[in-house]
Amino acid sequence: MIKVHRVVVLAPHGVYPFDLGIPHRVFGAADGRYEVVTCTIDGHPVRTSADFSITVEHGPEVLRTADTVIIPPFYTSDPRRETLVDLAQVLAYVAPGTRIVSTCTGAFVLAAAGLLDGRRATTHWHATGLFREWYPQVELDPNVLFVDEGDVLTAAGAVAGIDVCLHLVRKDHGSEIANQVARTCVVPPWREGGQAQYIEHPVPDATANDTSAARQWALQNLHQPLTLSDLAEHSNMSLRTFARRFNEEVGLRIMPKKGMTIELVGRHWSNGGLKLPNHGQDFATLTFSVYPGLFGHAATSD
Repeated sequence: MIKVHRVVVLAPHGVYPFDLGIPHRVFGAADGRYEVVTCTIDGHPVRTSADFSITVEHGPEVLRTADTVIIPPFYTSDPRRETLVDLAQVLAYVAPGTRIVSTCTGAFVLAAAGLLDGRRATTHWHATGLFREWYPQVELDPNVLFVDEGDVLTAAGAVAGIDVCLHLVRKDHGSEIANQVARTCVVPPWREGGQAQYIEHPVPDATANDTSAARQWALQNLHQPLTLSDLAEHSNMSLRTFARRFNEEVGLRIMPKKGMTIELVGRHWSNGGLKLPNHGQDFATLTFSVYPGLFGHAATSD
């Protein structure tokens, strides 16, 4: 008989509805292996970041029964550390040894409670400046989708909540069950890369010794397969020098491997957006166009 794992989601005022629903959707697809309940700090309804409020069945006392506690993100027009005090204090209900997870800006609550001191953690990339200012004692990594520190996990923004929930299913029940859950939710079981690919990077000014000409040339030659060596040759640089200059200019680390295919160049610009060309083959999400402005344009996702 499967032991049911209880997940308690703590909904703060200003909670984002999408993020609040992720644990219910993901764990609820695991064929009864999890029970997901929602609570607030006082058992009363909470307003969301949208134009509606939600009513819950439980107050903070249900946190005592949790095997895993999840804190989703919330919106506030006036971010102050004082607003986190009540939420952080509610975590006193959580029994020792309980797994605690934050998604997006929920990490601010864990940090306010001292649960991230001296630990590696992440949050939404847009909030990293404020997080570092308020909690310098936390080893913040803004480049990853989630961080697993054993009993405490933190995830980046929005869809990274799905990533960390699938990761928990994988830890608890193995890859086969996690893959089944992912198929039911119509999401990939694992996403490569981190949230660094979604961070805006300024386009550097063109100089005679940079990679901008090669990047522009690549944009004009998307009808053919391109390799890292092709771009280095077009720049009159060695492979290693091109990789180093590229890293410095766009903030994306690439390893100088000869013959490496520039997969992301499998996209082209059309009417200000990125579309896949018809090459009769599939292209992976790219090393290049995931970075807004890499070719001197503002990138948009497919």
